[in-house]
Amino acid sequence: MKTFTVEQVAEHNSAKDCWIIVDGKVFDVTNFLADHPGGKKVIVKVAGKDATKQFHSFHNDAIMQKVGLPLQVGVIGSAKDNQQEKKQPAAAAASSPTATPAPVTGQLVSSDLSHFGEGVPYGDPTWYQDWNSPYYNESHIKLRKVIREWVDKSIMPYCHEWSEAKQIPKSVYQEAAKLGFLAAVTGAPSSKDTAALMPYPLAAGIKPEEFDIFHEFICVDELSRCGSGGLIWAIQGGLAIGLPPVMHFATPEVKKKVVTGCLSGEKYIALAITEPSAGSDVANLETTAVDQGDHFIVNGEKKWITQGLYADYFTVACRTGGEGMGGVSLMVIERDFPGVSVRAMDCQGMWGSGTSYITFEDVRVPKSHLIGKLNQGFKYIMHNFNHERLGIIMQANRLARVCIEESLKYSTKRKTFGQRLIDHAVIRNKFGHMIRQCEATHAWLENILYQVKTLPAEVQPARLGGPIALLKAQSTQTFEYCAREAAQIYGGLAYTRGGQGEKIERLYREVRAFAIPGGSEEIMLDLGVRQALKQYTTKQKL
Repeated sequence: MKTFTVEQVAEHNSAKDCWIIVDGKVFDVTNFLADHPGGKKVIVKVAGKDATKQFHSFHNDAIMQKVGLPLQVGVIGSAKDNQQEKKQPAAAAASSPTATPAPVTGQLVSSDLSHFGEGVPYGDPTWYQDWNSPYYNESHIKLRKVIREWVDKSIMPYCHEWSEAKQIPKSVYQEAAKLGFLAAVTGAPSSKDTAALMPYPLAAGIKPEEFDIFHEFICVDELSRCGSGGLIWAIQGGLAIGLPPVMHFATPEVKKKVVTGCLSGEKYIALAITEPSAGSDVANLETTAVDQGDHFIVNGEKKWITQGLYADYFTVACRTGGEGMGGVSLMVIERDFPGVSVRAMDCQGMWGSGTSYITFEDVRVPKSHLIGKLNQGFKYIMHNFNHERLGIIMQANRLARVCIEESLKYSTKRKTFGQRLIDHAVIRNKFGHMIRQCEATHAWLENILYQVKTLPAEVQPARLGGPIALLKAQSTQTFEYCAREAAQIYGGLAYTRGGQGEKIERLYREVRAFAIPGGSEEIMLDLGVRQALKQYTTKQKL
């Protein structure tokens, strides 16, 4: 990259020839002036000057990645550097080291180069900052790096654009598949049978036999840094909860078709359980599947189905027997079966995740598409719920952390009454409460994930169902608290779509999508206590 002196940049100081400096980088913004949302005069005022402070006062990092970097023409260097560059052959100059940009005033920078990430206090889990942890090894560290680079380059700069369009390009989903991300978030590498169906290897060269729940956690956690629940769910929302029942309990023929198609990024799948009159009360769902010999005839409706709008397959809960949980079955229904209709639902948040309303009218479903045994579907649903809720917890906790990170960075550069926001005790108090809740949730989550990794699979539903339910309520209430406090710190910027408060505004709208699906907070709290009492009573009898 070519180097310029500050004096050279100063020569480009008019609307017809406009250069600026931001973070030690030089940008030619002449052709961008007419497109600047704030008008060209705002930029012309700083033509030929260092506009770092002004840029960071009004823009977030995604704008630099998406709009700024294509306009970059060089970096700031000394006069000596500039003279040296002129003496070098063109090829050598292109590969010569450039000056390291000075950090922005007030920017939080880690002084320890071994730290991972930006070093914003509590902006990342403690093990990212050289804290000792018993849960992670070198493979986790390699995976973390690969996923973060992908998210920073391919996801972060476009979140707002995709959210506003209410559509995520399928190419992003396919890119996630090729990276091995889709396989990781479904837990596909956990067994030899499902690992054999993976069309792409796992990221960072991780072998299926090395894979554990903490690798999955890292993938979900790093993607969630984007601060867009809609994008998270567009990539993995339906897949991570709709595919596991197929992987574990479907026939080999259905597994090969559905699992391979979905993990390749060519096909989508959605879990269709919730109905207009049956949400968390799964045992009383009303969609029916009537036995007709070699097939079922399915009739009913499903509502609030994530990724349903573009799903090719639906993992559907139907009533095949009598009332209650003993009469429920699971089956795979393909979108192109006659009688399946899907329409979009306009929701408060999670834009782009394909939330939909599905109607089944006399749909003929082959018996081969039954998942597991007839009338045993409730057991499979409960088996799946722990994984679903853990995914929600992972996302909610990182999104709470995003609120901390974004508002902490903002508070170091925004001034009120002559002081930075972070210098006001009342603001530090807000951060104290946000941080303590987020860190407590994270520690509990890692503890539970360790149980998932080490306990026998057959004892996990009963032993971990209650704690996971309680932790889901903990994580979503922490997320809501952090979103609220971050919005207060940002003020009016968090009330505006786009700009510096983009993530906070969006996340504040999306909180409900974490507090209700997968089991509402009220039901989770009750379930957690009831399961604990049930185990206590059993021990007392013994």
